[in-house]
Amino acid sequence: MVDAAKPPRPGLKRKILEWGGYFLAVGLFLFFFAPESWFQFGVTDAAERKAGGAFSLKAFDGGPDWDFSEKRGKVLVVNYWATWCGPCRLETPGLVSFAKEHRDKGVEVVGVTVDEDLSLVGPFIESYGVDYPILLPGADPNLPPGDLALPTTFLYDKQGRLAKRYTGFVLESTLRSDAAKLLAE
Repeated sequence: MVDAAKPPRPGLKRKILEWGGYFLAVGLFLFFFAPESWFQFGVTDAAERKAGGAFSLKAFDGGPDWDFSEKRGKVLVVNYWATWCGPCRLETPGLVSFAKEHRDKGVEVVGVTVDEDLSLVGPFIESYGVDYPILLPGADPNLPPGDLALPTTFLYDKQGRLAKRYTGFVLESTLRSDAAKLLAE
């Protein structure tokens, strides 16, 4: 006997169509709104890379200025971030791990904080165990014009040429793979 009070359960076909609709909606959202760097695999071919302009940035801790032109021969990761940026907070543990793993392999990681309230930066560095240099923004000619999306990370080859720009959260595995290609050049 069928209980009239209970509505019939949707069939398998209906469930598949509902889930397919969800996946399609998420896919379309990512296609139109995800950062361009999520769909770029690998680094720019060496012949197409543009030289990074010379610049120096002040150290957050008051140490010596960090000079881009003095870093030739190393693969550089320059990460622009802020303490209030949610994706930056998610990305930082991966950057810390990557920096520790690659420190003696010819890769240098630096972070550039764009926080207006610098009193928040010290506790952030301490809580995440950041042990790579933290710099203050300055006249970096490699930044795109207009507002900078956070986080934004620049990957430079050993000759100081821009190999890739990541807009938004970058996975540690992606950074590791791209840096390995540059180290092998």
